[in-house]
Amino acid sequence: MIPFSPPRIDQKIIDEVTAALKSGWITTGPRTRKLENQLSAFCGNPTTLCVNSATSGLELMLRWFGVGEGDEVIIPAYTYAATANVVIHCGAIPVLVDVRKDFNISIQQVESAITSRTKVIMPVDFGGWPCNYQELNALVRKKDIVSLFSAKSQAQKTLGRILILSDAAHSLGAKFNGKRTGSLTDVSVFSFHAVKNLTTAEGGAISLNLPEPFDNEAVYQELRVKSLHGQNKDALAKMQIGNWKYDVVEAGYKMNMTDIQAAIGLVELERYEEDTLPRRKSICIQYINLFRNHAWAILPTVHDLIDQKHEAESSCHLFPLRIHGVHEEQRDRIIQLISQKNVAVNVHFLPLPMLSFYRNSGYEISKYPITYSLYENEISLPVYYDLSDDQVRQVADTVISSVEEVLNS
Repeated sequence: MIPFSPPRIDQKIIDEVTAALKSGWITTGPRTRKLENQLSAFCGNPTTLCVNSATSGLELMLRWFGVGEGDEVIIPAYTYAATANVVIHCGAIPVLVDVRKDFNISIQQVESAITSRTKVIMPVDFGGWPCNYQELNALVRKKDIVSLFSAKSQAQKTLGRILILSDAAHSLGAKFNGKRTGSLTDVSVFSFHAVKNLTTAEGGAISLNLPEPFDNEAVYQELRVKSLHGQNKDALAKMQIGNWKYDVVEAGYKMNMTDIQAAIGLVELERYEEDTLPRRKSICIQYINLFRNHAWAILPTVHDLIDQKHEAESSCHLFPLRIHGVHEEQRDRIIQLISQKNVAVNVHFLPLPMLSFYRNSGYEISKYPITYSLYENEISLPVYYDLSDDQVRQVADTVISSVEEVLNS
C-alpha cells in the first residue's frame, strides 16, 4: 500500500529526540527557543513563537487582537474546519467568501464582505500556494476600508485597520515576489502536524511581522505569557537558581511547544530548503509530466514550477488534481477504485458549508459555487519525502486507469 503522507522519521530525528530526552529537559526550553530563532531567520520575519498547534496559534492571535462577540472574521469557504472553529471559540462570526480557481481566497469577494464589524481577514495558503498578499495588504490600507474599521482593543487601536492573519498551515517555504511566507503580511501561522512538510508531530508557529509602531519582540513576550497560563516565567526561567518565584498576570492558555517536539523540528528545518522542498517539487513536477497529456486532468497551480508564469512559488504541500467533467459521486467512485489498487489518496477539503456544524449554522454551499466546483472533482495525490520515483509512476498509473474506467463506464 502506498500511503498518503507519512512523516519522515529517520535516524537523525531519532538521535535528536533521544538527545532531548537524555538532556533532562523535555518541556519548553532551549530547543524550542532555538527553533523559534531559526524559523525567523528562514522566513525573514522579526520573531516567532512556537506553539502546540497552528489552531492554537490562530486562536491566540485572534484573542490577542481582541476579537470577540459580534466581531467578524473573513475566511474562505474552502478550508479545513480549524480556520473557522477558532473564530467561533472567540465568540465572533466567521464570514465565508468564495475562492478563485487556484483554491485561494478571492480578493474581490473579501472586499465585498468587509463591514464595520470586520476585525480580521484570515486567508489560507491552500496546498502551499501563497495567496496574493500584495493585493490583500493594499486592500486593508485603502482609505474607504480603513474608515470602516471600528477599533475596540488596544491592539486594534494601535494597528488602526483590519489585521491580516494568514493561515499558512500548508505553506512554510512558499514564496511570493521572492519573499517567504511568514514575512508577507502582519502575522502568519504555520502547522507542524504529522502530515505537514515540516513536522514536530504536533505543533505550530506564529510568525510575527507587525508594522510599526508595534514592537514585535514585545508582542512575542506577551504571547509567551498568554500561551502558558498567563505565567510570567516559563519552566526554564523558574529552574534557574533562586528564580522559582513567578506570577500569573492573566488567565492564559496552555499552548506551548515542548523541546521534544522542537527536537524534531530542528532536524527538519536544517534540511528543509536543500532537501525536503526540492524532493517535494520533484514529485509534483513528475506528476505534472505524467498527467499533462490527459485531456481530463486539470493540473493544480503548482504546474507553474515548470511554466514559471506567476510571481508565487508553492511549498508543494499538496498535489490537488482535478478531473474535468466528473461530479462528486464519480470522483468518489474513482477514489474507491484507486484505494482498491493499494494507493491512498485524499480530498482537500470538505468545504465548510458542507460540514454539519456550519450547515446547521446557516451556511449554504450553493452560495459558494467556485468552492463547490473545485471540491466536487478534486483528488489529492501522495506527496512526501520518501515517495520514490517508481511509486510516483505507480500512483499516476493507478489514477489514470481508475479515472478512465469511470469515464468510460
